[in-house]
Amino acid sequence: MIGQTISHYRITAKLGEGGMGAVYRAVDEKLQREVALKFLPPDLAADAEARLRLIKEAQAASRLNHPHIATVYEVNDTEATPFIAMELVKGESLKRRLQRGSVAPGALLEVARQIAEGLQEAHQAGVLHRDIKPANIMVDANGWIKILDFGIALLTGRQRGRGETEESFITRTATQASTGGTVPYMSPEQLRGEAADARSDVFSFGVLLYECLAGRLPFRGETSIDTLHAILHHPLTPLRQVVSDIPSGWEELVGRCLEKSPQQRLQSMAEVVQALKRLAAPASAAEKSLAVLYFENLSAAKEDEYFRDGITEDLITELSKIKHLRVFPRAAVVVFRNESVTGPEVGRQLNATYVLSGSLRRAGTRLRISAQLVETRTGHTVWAERYDREMQDVFELQDELARKISEALRITLSPQEERAIARKPTENSQAYDFYLRGRGYARRGTRADLEFAIELYDRAIGLDPKFALPYAGIGYACALILDWHDKGERWSLKGLEASERALALEPQLPEALVARARLCWVRRKVEESIEYARRAIERKPDCEGAYWTLGQAYFTSDRWQEAAELAERAVEAAGADYNVYVPYIMALERLGDNEQSRRLREAQTRALQQHLQEVPDDVRARILLASDLAAAGQTEAAASEIQKAVALRPNDANVLYNAACAYGLLQRKQDALELLQRAIRAGYANAEWIARDPDLTCLHGEAEFDRLIAEAKAKG
Repeated sequence: MIGQTISHYRITAKLGEGGMGAVYRAVDEKLQREVALKFLPPDLAADAEARLRLIKEAQAASRLNHPHIATVYEVNDTEATPFIAMELVKGESLKRRLQRGSVAPGALLEVARQIAEGLQEAHQAGVLHRDIKPANIMVDANGWIKILDFGIALLTGRQRGRGETEESFITRTATQASTGGTVPYMSPEQLRGEAADARSDVFSFGVLLYECLAGRLPFRGETSIDTLHAILHHPLTPLRQVVSDIPSGWEELVGRCLEKSPQQRLQSMAEVVQALKRLAAPASAAEKSLAVLYFENLSAAKEDEYFRDGITEDLITELSKIKHLRVFPRAAVVVFRNESVTGPEVGRQLNATYVLSGSLRRAGTRLRISAQLVETRTGHTVWAERYDREMQDVFELQDELARKISEALRITLSPQEERAIARKPTENSQAYDFYLRGRGYARRGTRADLEFAIELYDRAIGLDPKFALPYAGIGYACALILDWHDKGERWSLKGLEASERALALEPQLPEALVARARLCWVRRKVEESIEYARRAIERKPDCEGAYWTLGQAYFTSDRWQEAAELAERAVEAAGADYNVYVPYIMALERLGDNEQSRRLREAQTRALQQHLQEVPDDVRARILLASDLAAAGQTEAAASEIQKAVALRPNDANVLYNAACAYGLLQRKQDALELLQRAIRAGYANAEWIARDPDLTCLHGEAEFDRLIAEAKAKG
């Protein structure tokens, strides 16, 4: 239809299609504005009763005038295919946002309030939505919400016909859903074909809240019938069992929305709005939250990015020591690192009350840092300062920044906080610079980068033998080399010695605990690996590599459910680290949770593509991308990436193994077996992982596959 003119609307692009019709972007040639046109699907367009319902529902929706409801401009029933012309809402759907992971309670509060107020307005006007779900909620760049498709759900014919039994209606509903319906968001009374009222929208709103907070649906099943049965009969899994640190007020609100009996549910969206206000009150009165954006690098050398990253991340760590200030972790802000966004924009997206941004320029031994603290709500600058210092003063500068920010926010530091902020990781600024540079190279992941990182860490230790962090860095980098590139004993010995030294200097240093966990994992000491990783997460939830290592250890010990329960938190804590997704995707696939595993694969694909823009020679990332493309059915693109990666690293055991997995996802058994054999002969020996890897499911039952597992076990 693109290029056609329907009535006075010229169609320019297709926006999407679902069970209730196709949506197009169009230009209203009378008023010269862009609109969205929603067309009935052909089977409903030919139904006179459906066309009548379209007019009735659009007329009802057009009466709604609220800032959080997409406006209906016109319903046109004169064309061969009837359509609704409505406001074109720019931004992304909440469904798309959830593909990146769950939403923190603080960030969800404003979103939930806007949705609830829009629904409250509609209900007061006598209009029900009947299809509340993330796909029908649009979020613009400023965090502004618009609800789409009021009343359209009635057009699907999900009404109990005269004389139709409850059992036959439920069967018909599930059958319709199998081709794209939204059973997971329907209330029990809707599923039984009973009359729906405002409380049905309350139930659907509760499902949406649960999914946002937990990163998964409250009622799930492998098929629509299973999901339908779960909504009708299964008890709700309490939010606290899925999200351990969920505030009690959220759990109470969601639980009351999801009562199966309408009489026991919250009775109106007005009650929901009041509950959300009670949730917001303590936070606005007592909590101050801060997002620290990555400083802009104004240095002439792009290589100084590592220094910019290090200064920003260490400042986040310093500010996190202030008890009465909630500081967003690195993982929450790293996605904005190279984005052109303003402080208030980020603040609204994260629901942070304040945002710190700035820039740095390094020239020789001189360092200039400019910083400004902005209030998200007003966009006003609360505090700003410029510092010109010598590099040797970098720790005093971080200390001063933390103190100035606390003063600007009127937070009085306790003596313990004063001491914690004043503590230096090393007295030698050059050692600190070598450490930051080494950490930057280690994150790139290639063998050459890891070996250079170890060299830089060694230089840092040479300048300050009591600096614990570079020892931990060596331990972690050695573990990665052992896992991905070289099984040589020298890497094991060097890694163990360095991690032991780090723990001797600082027994509770999270980075040292992760290094130890990673080395235990590589040496197949799974229970020790789990213990060290857990201890690291307790002390620093976003410590690099902690959740990744814990997930791998859980997966190889068949503790898939424990891994699945951590999946959303792991991804949220990982930031831009693409590695963390792997074990959690596999655990979810083993448990048959295809919906969540698909979402994580899509998020990993985006992380891999972003990483490869910065490090195009990371062949491991490229072969993992091939697996994701294969899982998404992009056969040609996957095969191209496989061939490219294997050609670049024909003897790399890890690359060969992941190539076998990608071929397994493409159902190319012979290619998968051949690459698996090459991987094992090149040194891949993790038989437990091979046997459990869902990407190789197509090889199960093949005699050659069993023989190769035995060969890997013998090598291991």
